[in-house]
Amino acid sequence: MSTEPWALVGLLAAVRITVHADPAPGLLSRLLQPFAKRDLTPDRFEAQMTGTTMRIDIAMAAMPAEMVHLVVGNIGQTIGVLTVTHRQEITGQVRRRAA
Repeated sequence: MSTEPWALVGLLAAVRITVHADPAPGLLSRLLQPFAKRDLTPDRFEAQMTGTTMRIDIAMAAMPAEMVHLVVGNIGQTIGVLTVTHRQEITGQVRRRAA
């Protein structure tokens, strides 16, 4: 299956994003912004200090697959973020409601 964004329209993905960042006021809310502006709410958001950096795990069980690269890209551009990794698995299709 192609992972190009246009080939993923209509599919859902289970996604786990792991971020390592410098701790700073406002960091956690800045990491949620890429989700909020796309009207998405993560199922899990966990932050933990590890030495002098912070590790943040964000997960969604059913995220529109074409949005994954956008959200991950936005998180990577957040001030203070050192690394971003993600895993995604296509889990289903968006169900359309009858008109």
